[in-house]
Amino acid sequence: METFRVLVIDDEPGMRLGAERVLRSYVVPLPDQETEVAFVLSAAGSGEEGLEMIRSTPPDILLLDHKLPGIQGLDLLDIVARDHRDILTVMITAYASIETAISATKRGAFDFLAKPFTPDELRAVLHKTAKHLVLQRRAAQLAREKRQVRFQFISVLAHELKAPLAAVEGYVRLLQKGLIPPGSPGYDQAVDRSLERLDGMRKLILDLLDLTRIESGQGRREMVAVDLGESARRAVEGMQAVAAQRGISISVEGDPSLPMTADPSEIDMILNNLVTNAVKYNREGGEVTVRLRAEGSKAVLAVSDTGIGMAPEEVGRLFGEFARIKNDKTRGIAGSGLGLSIVKKLSALYGGDVKVESSPNVGTTFTVTLERGNEESTP
Repeated sequence: METFRVLVIDDEPGMRLGAERVLRSYVVPLPDQETEVAFVLSAAGSGEEGLEMIRSTPPDILLLDHKLPGIQGLDLLDIVARDHRDILTVMITAYASIETAISATKRGAFDFLAKPFTPDELRAVLHKTAKHLVLQRRAAQLAREKRQVRFQFISVLAHELKAPLAAVEGYVRLLQKGLIPPGSPGYDQAVDRSLERLDGMRKLILDLLDLTRIESGQGRREMVAVDLGESARRAVEGMQAVAAQRGISISVEGDPSLPMTADPSEIDMILNNLVTNAVKYNREGGEVTVRLRAEGSKAVLAVSDTGIGMAPEEVGRLFGEFARIKNDKTRGIAGSGLGLSIVKKLSALYGGDVKVESSPNVGTTFTVTLERGNEESTP
């Protein structure tokens, strides 16, 4: 529950007491924002007294009488606006007219309440004002969070690119100065490592583009009949050469043909990321198994490896952007840290999810569940 401070500025004691009685136990339910709003009231009998209270303890909502002794309501409204106070003001007046409402609105009033008003009318205007204030503050909070996320994203991206760029620059400068003679083993090694770093940066950029396309929802999706069995075999074939160099065997088990409606490139991204990780984080001579099965309207694909595995606290960090498990066993294994985040977001697009089971030095299994005919995924 949220609590808003309400300040009533009115020269009529009965009006101040009446407002306090009406709003004392009034609670505004806002189910769409998953909150409720209660009110704490204070009161002032003049503009001068009210201004002092505003400046010492700013209210969230101001119920301001139009006609006051000394400083008038509209003049006080001007002062509040000049002070850039985050206050929603409701003007109260016995001289209700279009001209008064327009004048108050131009000076920053949120709403208008004509005397005499009923308790229900007062509650209604407070309900409207409280809802607007909650939405306004949630929007401001969201904007702040977006700025913070963007800053963190750029900071992490700069960090991820800085190391490979520095490595490539170092090798190129050594070659430029002739410190590594052409044709020597060191020369070939410098070129190979520079190309590896460039490949890593290219992979990072491509993963970023994929992630941006998924999150924005602006990429064009081609929903067609896809055979998950064929997609899995294609992902395995793409990693066979790399796996063979380390003696790792890869196999596909389960339903040889598992049809679903999907964007082929998205299914390829899920499988390629999982199979690639299963090979990268495997042990020499290990195994990778891709299993496919149908469960009612769902397709289940599981990718298991016999690799280095992870501790429970490491599993909990897996699906964040740029999340990479860094320890003695993973040191030297390249990656963008975006692949599993892409897998999770794509799984959600198909009404599914991804789960992980892992044990250190035993292996890891990623299980992805997808709706085979998810109508919401069709553009």
